[in-house]
Amino acid sequence: MTTALCFDLDGTLVHRTESHETVTRATLDAHGFDATDALVKTAEETFRAAQRDLEPNPFERSMRAVLDETGEDGDPEAMVEALRERAYATTEVPDAARESLSALGEDDALGVVTNGTREWQVGKLEHHGLLDHFDAVVTSYEAGAHKPDSAPFDLLRERLSADEYVMVGDDYEADVEGARAAGFVSIHYEDGDDGNGPDLWATIDALL
Repeated sequence: MTTALCFDLDGTLVHRTESHETVTRATLDAHGFDATDALVKTAEETFRAAQRDLEPNPFERSMRAVLDETGEDGDPEAMVEALRERAYATTEVPDAARESLSALGEDDALGVVTNGTREWQVGKLEHHGLLDHFDAVVTSYEAGAHKPDSAPFDLLRERLSADEYVMVGDDYEADVEGARAAGFVSIHYEDGDDGNGPDLWATIDALL
């Protein structure tokens, strides 16, 4: 029996060392803005609303909202690139995850099912040297809906043929309940896991 083992990206494979808000604030500081709490809130809320509604270029919309609010001149594309660089640089992949992915990929098909834009999320995998581990990567923007909607899971099935599908993720509603409703076996990456120990990955190895 063939198994497709699928992972959430943020908070499961890749872990932040700085919050999204901290990354946003540092980016605004670096571009000469007075990064007040109110301005950071504008950027963050604009991004979240745009991504929630699957609007194109949510990060650019966020930076344009900053420019609109401050009345300053600026290059939103350059601001987004600076945001991306810092966001990628302030994430890490647990050693145990890298080791297990290499081993798991020998016997099982591996996939990623993640909320976000394809460019941003695939870029994150490339930054960390993870992309080649995976046979398929599905983002919510491609699927037309965010997890826990079944659309991302259904699209993964179209791209990766298997007899059984397993989903590993840290968000209980999106990754566990959503996957289960879509017919996947689900494994919850508990919030208490620091990702550096062997427990989660050893459990996955044992289950498969």
